[in-house]
Amino acid sequence: MNGHDKLYQLLAELNIRFEYLEHPPAPTVEIAKQYWAGHDAKHCKNLFFRNHKGNQHYLVILDCDCDMDIHRIEKRLCQGKLSFASEQRMLKYLGVTPGSVTPFGLIYDEEHHVHVFLDENLQHAERLSFHPCVNTASITVTKDDFIRFMDHTQNRYEWINVIN
Repeated sequence: MNGHDKLYQLLAELNIRFEYLEHPPAPTVEIAKQYWAGHDAKHCKNLFFRNHKGNQHYLVILDCDCDMDIHRIEKRLCQGKLSFASEQRMLKYLGVTPGSVTPFGLIYDEEHHVHVFLDENLQHAERLSFHPCVNTASITVTKDDFIRFMDHTQNRYEWINVIN
């Protein structure tokens, strides 16, 4: 079973309805935006980091039109400088490759290792959009259903202000 099939099976088990939008590969927000026209969801940017020791990993989720303040997160964590996680780490913890990072990849983090930061501004969105473990599609879910998914993964998450 590939990543997105496993995801769709879990969403069905959790009774989470979603809208599916297939599109050409969209490894960056700039590319993906051209396919999102007419969709009313808040599209999210997902960034995967590791601490300087490489023993902690963080997924940061924010509005795709905002820029993250990495220093704010570094200061909060007191773990030193954060850097983007390697492709090998993405595969290990999220089951995805660069350009496909998504919170839905947490289905592969069976040890609940990845800590998730959700930008507090997303709390006001009714619907959120993410890649479904591949960058050739986007799926939209309600914010409440997304939180149910996050609770199901058992990964720690918190709402914080992550934008500049």
